[in-house]
Amino acid sequence: MGPAPVTRGLVCFDVDGTLVPGTSSCAWVAAALGHEAELVAAEEAYVAGTMTNQEASIIDARGWAGHTEAEILARLATLPLVDGIAETVTWCREHDLRPILTTLAWTPVGRLLAGRFGFAAYCGPVPEAVGGRYTGGVAEHFDEYGKRDFALAQGFAPERCAAIGDSRSDLPLFAAVGVSIAFNATPAARAVATHAVDGPDLRAVIPVLEAQFSSV
Repeated sequence: MGPAPVTRGLVCFDVDGTLVPGTSSCAWVAAALGHEAELVAAEEAYVAGTMTNQEASIIDARGWAGHTEAEILARLATLPLVDGIAETVTWCREHDLRPILTTLAWTPVGRLLAGRFGFAAYCGPVPEAVGGRYTGGVAEHFDEYGKRDFALAQGFAPERCAAIGDSRSDLPLFAAVGVSIAFNATPAARAVATHAVDGPDLRAVIPVLEAQFSSV
């Protein structure tokens, strides 16, 4: 028999700026591939609302052209991460909460983090690859509303969902769930979140989650 289904609630974790501090997974890869300045400018334009994530993804994907999946994975293996991810995911599972990644990071990032830490699912735009080598195109686009829809499609009532994030891409999801935690967040995310938490360790969000789900 497999594990019992999770019924208590859902906890959604953003990646860039939340699990990855001080940079983004895209910028981390772009620094190694040689298009960091162009990518960072695109990310700043997205945050400012002058560029869509689709447009930013197209710019970033071009920098991946010709590189192998193995090359990108090796770079992602060195991605800087906040402390306490494994312990926070374990806490969620021990308390009958389903931990997932709701992110605009490329799907290879979500796949890597889900495999390493035990997140139950992940989303994100899909870079196009043929024969194990990236083409420089985008196979599937994804945006902040896709993050929200992916979370709500997990089958939990909104009041049984929590979201942890830091910036513009989290705002639609924050508006849709019962509790939202702005973790080391921008002013825009703090302004709409139900809670704000700061620190170098993800376990700082556990008391908020514990309070939210104690009566569920």
